[in-house]
Amino acid sequence: MTVVAVLDDIHGAFLTAQPFDRLRERVEVRVFQRRLDPPDRAPALSDVDIAVALRERTRFDAAFLADAPSLKLIVQTGRVGPNLDMDAVTRAGVLVAGAGGGSSVSTVELTFGLMIDVLRQIPQSDRRMRDGTWEVPYGRVLRGRTLGLVGMGRIGSQVAEIAAGAFGMQVLAWSRNMTPERAAKVGGQAVGLDDLLRTADIVSVHLTLNDGTRGLLTAEKLALMRPEAYFINTARGRIVDEPALARMLAEGRLAGAGLDVFWEEPLPPSSPLLGLDNVVLTPHVGWPADASYQTYAESATRVIEAYLDGGAVDFANPEARSARQRTSA
Repeated sequence: MTVVAVLDDIHGAFLTAQPFDRLRERVEVRVFQRRLDPPDRAPALSDVDIAVALRERTRFDAAFLADAPSLKLIVQTGRVGPNLDMDAVTRAGVLVAGAGGGSSVSTVELTFGLMIDVLRQIPQSDRRMRDGTWEVPYGRVLRGRTLGLVGMGRIGSQVAEIAAGAFGMQVLAWSRNMTPERAAKVGGQAVGLDDLLRTADIVSVHLTLNDGTRGLLTAEKLALMRPEAYFINTARGRIVDEPALARMLAEGRLAGAGLDVFWEEPLPPSSPLLGLDNVVLTPHVGWPADASYQTYAESATRVIEAYLDGGAVDFANPEARSARQRTSA
């Protein structure tokens, strides 16, 4: 029987995901809630045919593939990202198929949660009360403030609509493909990146990480922001110069920040961000929520069913087929 392994399901979401109940009628499904590392990895994966990767938690490299000799297909939820050594995977004859459709709701909601937490100092107040201190902070509201969106795709567009409609915020938007029409459609205004950084009360990042966005928000770009402005990032840490951001926050050149993503994850104990009281930190929780897990489970199930039935699957590396045939010959 075909064996499907769900890897790094730290919340056990796929244990009860309804779409996988359907899949269990055809294959053996194993859900691993803990990270598999040597020497436990090889015996656990020796007979696995299909691996479901939950976002970027699992690193697929030559060492991993050596421990999974029967692996034929990786179903990657979300985008095919840096967790996949595509050269090694393809040489091993392992196909990769994306299982998109993850819900953006959880990231959108977290974006506003971080904004409110930072402006109203909610985590700091909770911490002080638990320490026995009754200290009322000077809070700031979202209504009437200017929100600058760096990137306005699927998630950024939803943030723009809610910001303008629910909170009465003025929304400025920038991306390389931004047009006045696209911005206006969700209640925003298209502006240049430098103007956005100079003007916005809150800057929120919603870009995918690629060669064009890596390091986009340099120290020089961040320095354009006003000292009373706030910075929110629920996208990817490497888009921004993290050391420069930490220095600005420590020196009072920014009022505060809400950060869900970092250069290195988990965030190392040596990070200066951990010592800053004007920063709210979350451990990359933008996507791991019930809605996202449900849509990923459904999408992954459809991909696996199509693969088993010999149907159309959009493989990221179709050339892996010939590599496997050469190996088998």
